Amino acid sequence: MYVSNKPIKVGLLGLGTVGTGVVRIVDMHQEDLSGQVGSPIIIEKISVKDREKVRNIPIDPSKLTDDPWEVIHDPEIDVIVEVMGGVEQTRTYILEALARGKHIVTANKDLMALYGTEILAKAQEMKCDVFYEASVAGGIPIIRTLIEGFSSDRITKIMGIVNGTTNYMLTKMSKEGVSYEDVLTEAQQLGYAESDPTSDVEGLDAARKMTILGTLGFRTNVELADVSVKGITGVSQSDIAYAKNLGYVIKLLGIADREDDAISISVQPTMVKASHPIASVNGVFNAVYVHGEAVGETMFYGAGAGEMPTATSVVADLVSVIKNLRLGVNGLKHIAPHKPKRLKNDTEISFKNFILLHVDDKAGVLARITQIFTEYEVSLASVVQQPNELNPNAEIVIVTHKASKESIDKVLRRFEELEVVRRVVSVYRVEG
Repeated sequence: MYVSNKPIKVGLLGLGTVGTGVVRIVDMHQEDLSGQVGSPIIIEKISVKDREKVRNIPIDPSKLTDDPWEVIHDPEIDVIVEVMGGVEQTRTYILEALARGKHIVTANKDLMALYGTEILAKAQEMKCDVFYEASVAGGIPIIRTLIEGFSSDRITKIMGIVNGTTNYMLTKMSKEGVSYEDVLTEAQQLGYAESDPTSDVEGLDAARKMTILGTLGFRTNVELADVSVKGITGVSQSDIAYAKNLGYVIKLLGIADREDDAISISVQPTMVKASHPIASVNGVFNAVYVHGEAVGETMFYGAGAGEMPTATSVVADLVSVIKNLRLGVNGLKHIAPHKPKRLKNDTEISFKNFILLHVDDKAGVLARITQIFTEYEVSLASVVQQPNELNPNAEIVIVTHKASKESIDKVLRRFEELEVVRRVVSVYRVEG
């Protein structure tokens, strides 16, 4: 058991936005943090790309190094905080730090989504802590909640807005009628989107976060390849208008479902009932809705990114590591996924659907369309056929009751072959 009140020394890999926030919080809240853990916390060494860069916080130059190995190999350092990003090389750094008995706090969702199982196994072997609260939803303590707060419950569904960039874009498109292209440019100018926005707009960032949440929520080893992914690049103002007319809002949602012991995980633009709490989450904010068999519905909301919200989660993890260090229980709280993984097949995945078709404007078309749904036992909640002044074809707007993915895919393939269907314009999952 660690009983000394000597300072706990921390090595920081990275001094970008989040790393700067970590230094600020440790400096500003040193008295409170020391009171919680029983000893001072000192950031002993910081790995940076450029030691000469002018920074907006006071840093002792002697603490800076451009060699991450210098931080990892320092025998005085107890905890490594990784906020540098990257995957392959960062994985090497983390595994070496664990091999040397150092505890890890990371905000790296990509690393944990791809190599979390390996890293956590190494941590358990070395009796070290690995905490990664900041890797999902920034300042929202969702990971700790899934591990501890829901430890007595059985989670059946996790549904989240876990990417602030796309939520900002869809909010602007919905509320202000801005086009996808214009709002993407604006998001890049504001720093919400990268110059290459692929990871955000194609849903890859959200998929990595849902990999982590699915693993923790369902206690099984979810891999990135298990997540079905579709981004927002195809969302149009027409889709948003139809959603609004039907009482829905389009959000990019990560959705993880469990029925019995079979799971499905996806990221896709989804029409959410306007009355659902998650529909009112706008701008760059994140929210995670969790349903448990015992507790029922819960939702966690807050800033999904940014210097101080994310750094708050990082430092909270650091405090947990140090408390465990003083109690001599590091590495004992890790709960390995213990349930065998069984992914739902397409007959077991079911949800409501919105489908927009452009069809020939003539008698009998609607009957042929509805007949195809009947053939595949898909029940319809509503069907509306209407002319469009901007389109020589008629538009048919369909909302189904819950139907299997297999049946809907078969229906859509039939539509592609049907001569009176000019185009399958849009297909969305519907929630609420």
